Amino acid sequence: MNFTPLYPEIFLLLATCVILLVDMFIADSKRNLTYVLTIITLGISGVLTVVTASEGTSAYVSHNMFVSDPMSMVLKLFSYLAVGMTLVYSRQYVTDRGMSNGKLGGEFYVLALFSLLGQMVMISGNNFLIIYLGLELMSLALYALVALRRDHTVSTEAAMKYFILGALASGFMLYGISMLYGATGSLELAEVAKVASSPAANKTILVFGIVFLVAGLAFKLGVVPFHMWVPDVYQGSPTAVTLLLGGAPKLAAFAITFRLLVEGLFPQAVDWQQMLVVLAVLSMAIGNLTAIAQTNLKRMLAYSTISQMGFMLLGMLSGVAQGNVSFAADAYSSAMFYSITYVLTTLGTFGVIMLMARSGFEAENLEDLKGLNKRSPWFAFVMLLLMFSLAGIPPMMGFYAKLSVLQAVVATGQIWLAVVAVLFSLIGTFYYLRVVKLMYFDEAVDNAVINPSADVRIVLSLNGAAVLLLGLMPGGLMNICLKAIVKTLAS
Repeated sequence: MNFTPLYPEIFLLLATCVILLVDMFIADSKRNLTYVLTIITLGISGVLTVVTASEGTSAYVSHNMFVSDPMSMVLKLFSYLAVGMTLVYSRQYVTDRGMSNGKLGGEFYVLALFSLLGQMVMISGNNFLIIYLGLELMSLALYALVALRRDHTVSTEAAMKYFILGALASGFMLYGISMLYGATGSLELAEVAKVASSPAANKTILVFGIVFLVAGLAFKLGVVPFHMWVPDVYQGSPTAVTLLLGGAPKLAAFAITFRLLVEGLFPQAVDWQQMLVVLAVLSMAIGNLTAIAQTNLKRMLAYSTISQMGFMLLGMLSGVAQGNVSFAADAYSSAMFYSITYVLTTLGTFGVIMLMARSGFEAENLEDLKGLNKRSPWFAFVMLLLMFSLAGIPPMMGFYAKLSVLQAVVATGQIWLAVVAVLFSLIGTFYYLRVVKLMYFDEAVDNAVINPSADVRIVLSLNGAAVLLLGLMPGGLMNICLKAIVKTLAS
């Protein structure tokens, strides 16, 4: 058996175990070694992913349960980047709060790598159970990360909510998988699609299975009405963990939505697209309207995430229209581009929040942003770029992402849906621009000096520049997403 496509996952697993062992035996004063080894591990994993990529084609291993294809390569590379940037932004934050030294050791970094391993399995899963195992590996690591501050009541409460609702979502997904297995007799995505398209398939059981499967996916995406955990967990988690939750996992969530619904259940697209329409509209409505009322910055960004994921679903539900599948590649590539855009923007936003935080002080409220321009003009400008991108204001990356999704929706003739999306985006612009107003036009409440380390300064600056440059020149990344989706669909 050829294990070459599995090398990145095998290396990441072994490296994580080595880092865990090394961390057990080093002194607290040398705990920075764990951070350095983690960053090196991410870099080597990225190189292995590129080297082992199969020349733009799909390679199946482990009895077709695992696939290495162009889409998985792109999403994995951005996942490494997202986790790496998260760790750079978080290093000072977790050190100040004793999350990477003292009695806790390097669990923060090890759990972050285990969650990444789960995401990689999700991205490359070609079997219902393999995707589910990857999902559970990622989720269990994130549950532990949310509860990492054991003596912090709010974090412990958030972890319990996340765990209980996560278990409920896993139950939904497993029940849906069992029904799909009963209807098709297989767990392999291609075989399920083949049986689902035949007249002999039991359509009733298939539809019921899809309902439960979509409910489980909706929880992982954090869309309405399965969004209850998002605001509480975002607010209750340490900010570094909030970014680990809201960053790279969204790429994996897009991947399993694509794998399960498009690759596995494409013949039933008419059924699941109708469900996604409801989820998307409700998410954009409740996410944007509720965010306006928030005074906690992390809670506001949580409702922003709900609305953004609702917008991403617009691309996923525009692949098929009246039996015409010619829209599929453009629609799914726009959703993929939107997911990457959201993650890059979210990384920078939480990076600024952690930049303003310090030992004994969490920059979690909107008023903490007041007068940021006077304290640090450059980072206030970076935050302005990020807020403009989330709002979809040109020429930011977020504008082109929204435009590409709306074009996919309009191409299928769902003009009303595009109008609804634009209206809710306009409503959402209010709370993003409110952040800009606080930074530039209000007097500072806190005058503490913002003096980040060189690596944070460089990475955060590059993050802001990328959001602007990819908005001015989006063609390159959009073409990468389109080619990845086209080649993956053709395999």
